Amino acid sequence: MSTGAKNIFHYPRPPFVEQPQQAPGLASEMKPQPDHGETSYRGAGKLLNKKALITGGDSGIGRAVAIAYAREGADVAINYLPEEETDAAAVIALIKAEGGRAVAIPGDIRSESFCEALVEQAVEALGGLDIVVNNAGRQQFCESIEELTTEAFDATFKTNVYAPFWITKAAVRHLGEGAVIINTSSVQAYKPSAILLDYAQTKACNVAFTKALAKQLGPKGIRVNAVAPGPYWTPLQSSGGQPQQKVQEFGADTPLGRPGQPVEIAPLYVTLASDACSFASGQVWCSDGGTGVL
Repeated sequence: MSTGAKNIFHYPRPPFVEQPQQAPGLASEMKPQPDHGETSYRGAGKLLNKKALITGGDSGIGRAVAIAYAREGADVAINYLPEEETDAAAVIALIKAEGGRAVAIPGDIRSESFCEALVEQAVEALGGLDIVVNNAGRQQFCESIEELTTEAFDATFKTNVYAPFWITKAAVRHLGEGAVIINTSSVQAYKPSAILLDYAQTKACNVAFTKALAKQLGPKGIRVNAVAPGPYWTPLQSSGGQPQQKVQEFGADTPLGRPGQPVEIAPLYVTLASDACSFASGQVWCSDGGTGVL
């Protein structure tokens, strides 16, 4: 497995141009364009014949994971919001052009009934399920708890906490020994920002969910782990996840002096999903540019 990565100092560094988007945002509208591994990630057969469902697979980390999994030999189903269709179509086209199997399943995971249908559609389309990546997330900054509405708070929890619960609950009956669940948490679970009050809480929930579920499913031979990204260059940031002034300097405060590119974290998801990592469960692996939060 190789990302064919550039020298770490050759990736884009701030300052970046102002680039506001409406949530959920599109990778195709970002400047500079994120590197999801479209031309750089090279597989090595780590996930041959595996079948994976990835939420938020149209852009950002989910897109990088979908590309990496496909190049490692897995069949993939990606979920995304209908507004993200153009990004999703690009991922599906890329994977299919390389001879991989990819399925697109749009829909809003804030609905329990859709989460159940999503799993069933993925299982039917792929012919089974071995890997579940709960990656889709909602992040909208808010300066004050007095300004944080119940509607916004609820939307963040429905996306980041309820959806992984609903999806995993529906998926477990399809998962056999050796199956893997990977949740996307965040360094915000451990070092929360003042303006991400609701988001940080949900990412802490993801950690507890991962550790408790690993204990529950371990006897069935199902592993559960999480990845905790630091600042990564994705539409989550430019579409309301951070104020624009912070987007322009995003990642500048890390020891590496820049945000991570999605392709740089995809190998963690590959490793956690592979049979070679068969004794790792209940773990949270961090990638934050050297800050050392975990």
